[in-house]
Amino acid sequence: MNVVFADVDTGIDDAMALIFLLASPDANVVGIASTGGNIAVDQVCANNLGLLELCRATDIPVSRGADLPLNGQRPDRGKVHGPKGLGYADLPPTDGRLTSYDSATAWVRAAHAFPGKLIGLATGPLTNLALALRAEPTLPKLLRRLVIMGGAYDYPGNTTAVAEWNISVDPEAAAEVFAAWSAEATEPQRLPILCGLNLTHKIVMTPDILARLVAATDPASGMLMSPRDEPGTRSMASNPLIRVVEDAMRFYFEIHSDDRGGYLAHLHDPLAAAVALDPGLIATRPAAVDVELTGTLTRGMTVTEWSGNREPNALIGIGVDPEAFFDRFIERVGPFARRQVGTPRRT
Repeated sequence: MNVVFADVDTGIDDAMALIFLLASPDANVVGIASTGGNIAVDQVCANNLGLLELCRATDIPVSRGADLPLNGQRPDRGKVHGPKGLGYADLPPTDGRLTSYDSATAWVRAAHAFPGKLIGLATGPLTNLALALRAEPTLPKLLRRLVIMGGAYDYPGNTTAVAEWNISVDPEAAAEVFAAWSAEATEPQRLPILCGLNLTHKIVMTPDILARLVAATDPASGMLMSPRDEPGTRSMASNPLIRVVEDAMRFYFEIHSDDRGGYLAHLHDPLAAAVALDPGLIATRPAAVDVELTGTLTRGMTVTEWSGNREPNALIGIGVDPEAFFDRFIERVGPFARRQVGTPRRT
């Protein structure tokens, strides 16, 4: 069983990643840390609690983390995930409550509770993890594995010409995290696995793939989405989890289409979640990674040295089979969605 602690800034693809983890029989999610990134941290917390209600997993602790990056400057969050972070989707009401401790403390507590077993997954800015490392510098030795969705490795950025969103929001935090693993990790299997845009842009959700997921849940419901549909058309699926997925993904499709990317969406964070459970899903290459902090045009860039002249501090994801990923996603989330109809589970 994979023991997982997830640190998220729950927008649309973070939500899909959490649903995938909750649907995976080989994952035991022991905590969720919330960080400001795609949206403000209080909305991230609300989204995490609402998703757990939806997925009947309200026993998983959710902590509130940093709203601002280490430098205290609020990022320009834009419109990619909508005002509440989940596009057109509405989550159920919940009486779930946050932990009494913050997300940095949650990282440290989870690592000590499961020494050598905990898998860390970070799909947002790395602020919480950097603060956790300041409190517990031996964290790299306590974790079994760390998977990060962040960076762009010899690949264009999606926030600036060279910087990916999660790293660009808090480059100082990312630099501290990478430096910590440089200093502490001596075994190759302990190096963090980095899923950057060069990898995640290969995971392209389309209306056809989404229709496969709906069919795996309820063959009699759902319709094939199309760019010809009226913007904001809401899901008619009878299954509440599939309604959330469809309403979130339609918004994501429309945003990508508005940006001339086509009527599709890149599932960055779900790939990282799948890799957290099974690193063999991707091909990796060791490298030394630094984060540019001062460049006028290059701040937040992940500068990668492949030469081997320096000790590697990361395993960079370089190859993936998208079909294998989507088969796994549908095989897990489809039956899981069928099981979620009923009264939310409480412990």
